Amino acid sequence: MIEAKHLYKEFKTPIVREGRFSGIRTLFAREYTRKEAVRGISFQIEQGEFVGYIGPNGAGKSTTIKMLTGILHPNSGEVVVGGYNPHQERRKAVRNLGVVFGQRSQLWWDLPVKASYDILAKMYNVTDSDKRRRLDQLAELLDLYEFWATPVRKLSLGQRMRADLAASMLHDPDVLFLDEPTIGLDVNAKRNIRKFLKQLNEDFGKTILLTTHDMDDIEQLCGRVMVINHGELTFDGTARSLRETIGLPTEIRVTFRGQFQLPDTLNPAIRVTDQEDDVVTIEANRQEWSTVDILRELETWGDIDDFEMKEPDFEEIIHKVY
Repeated sequence: MIEAKHLYKEFKTPIVREGRFSGIRTLFAREYTRKEAVRGISFQIEQGEFVGYIGPNGAGKSTTIKMLTGILHPNSGEVVVGGYNPHQERRKAVRNLGVVFGQRSQLWWDLPVKASYDILAKMYNVTDSDKRRRLDQLAELLDLYEFWATPVRKLSLGQRMRADLAASMLHDPDVLFLDEPTIGLDVNAKRNIRKFLKQLNEDFGKTILLTTHDMDDIEQLCGRVMVINHGELTFDGTARSLRETIGLPTEIRVTFRGQFQLPDTLNPAIRVTDQEDDVVTIEANRQEWSTVDILRELETWGDIDDFEMKEPDFEEIIHKVY
């Protein structure tokens, strides 16, 4: 459904000269600084996949999204989305694309929400009957009726994001590109957005590529994760395989029944981080040592009454990738 082949994009910024006659010198001999935003990345996304595209600020996430949607042209490489190249066959390609930029609305600022939908429906040649049917469905899923007649500039951030999501789906695209759709939203607004996106993917089979800094978005929505850093893909796989690749330790809290004794020399795969009364907290890398082996080792310390394991937060994993 989405294919990127060796995408490369660099930006040129003019160097500002100082001193007398700098403007004249610049006119005849302009110099530039060059920044490689995306450096030859390639990937394929199949129909119905929900993919998280993550990386630090300036890594190249938004630049990639803009090239995939045809907003930016790559210096080299090729994009195919739904069978069309968005740079060469833009009209055909955009009919099958929905795009949401979390910090930029596609709605008309001073018009009521419904009026923006009327304009967008005309732009995409959506028939009146299809428009009514889809808006009724989207309004129910996203609870739009409460601000249907409200000018966009008066909406809260959460309301505007719901309205933008509905706008991106008005022409019923198969592919949805989301760039930071939950940025700045409160907990309830994020929950509503995630619920809607999950329905789009699972119930309607939409292919979704999501960029985000919110790790809860990744864990709750994405079956696949791609990590970009310094313009290059550094990881492509499941969230689980990302955990395993990084190998962060699992925290294990053990409660002993009665007396117990820590060994003089600990196994290198285990590190004691806390001890209080009959409770010992350890960290163990389960890539190096299985859970069964860890339990066997702990049983040599004393009689185990309770055993609790806590995987590292996904936020920690991502920070280590960066």
